[in-house]
Amino acid sequence: METSSTIFLQTCLSKCWHGVTDNMLCHRRIISSMIQKLSYSISAIAQPRLSPDSNTKDGIMKIDDPLHHPDYFNVKDLFTLQDLFNAKVHLGHKLGVLNPHMKKYIFGVRQKMCILDLDQTMEHLQLALNVTAHIAYRKGIIMFVNRSLQFTHLVEKTAHECGEYAHTRYWQGGCFTNALLQYGPETKLPHLVILLNTQTNVFQEHTAVRDSAKMNIPTVGIVDSNCNPNLITYPVPGNDDTPVSMELYCKLFKEAIMRGKQARKEKDDIAKKLADEHKL
Repeated sequence: METSSTIFLQTCLSKCWHGVTDNMLCHRRIISSMIQKLSYSISAIAQPRLSPDSNTKDGIMKIDDPLHHPDYFNVKDLFTLQDLFNAKVHLGHKLGVLNPHMKKYIFGVRQKMCILDLDQTMEHLQLALNVTAHIAYRKGIIMFVNRSLQFTHLVEKTAHECGEYAHTRYWQGGCFTNALLQYGPETKLPHLVILLNTQTNVFQEHTAVRDSAKMNIPTVGIVDSNCNPNLITYPVPGNDDTPVSMELYCKLFKEAIMRGKQARKEKDDIAKKLADEHKL
């Protein structure tokens, strides 16, 4: 079936052919071949290949490969722009401690306080949640990192509830970079690090940001207006100091992880059932 993009492309090019002279007719076959190849490419992209038993259950669409779906776990339904505003995610630090690399995420300044652009925050947070769900779906190890003492219990509780790990104490040097010697050859590094606060204080960056980058471990980081997002794989501009905003982050990441694990469990159950039927 031809998509609307294919029909539009063919219509535009057919209009150009009316003005083609006799000297240019030799190029018509080449253009026709290009249209056919491009039409096939557009059709293949516009129509994802579904599995024979594809269905929708609990808002999760089952297709051959989750990576072919832009939002396989429906993380866009987890929150709205109003939720971010109510959680005070848009509130940054004072203008005097603004990191130059965060200027692109600043919506404006009011009473010498930086206001973060929630439209960008929403886009980046959806991407971060999607990546987190995919890693949980593939049984990856996820570690929450936070150095703020007031959120220690919240972060550890969130990690425990979703069956993952948390590090909220002092970061020992070489925790990642020298793990084999410190903890033994059987040590496994996390597949994703979620930094709910990328700073140990207002001016000092958390060592886990640098160590994760050295070990090529992907990171999701909440970056406030005083943070440096350059070493974060998936930066999420937002307030990292207010309790209500931290509760929202923990809730969203826990739900994304649980959705990924639930989808994996359903897929494994189906595979086991088919294997048992095949044995019979």
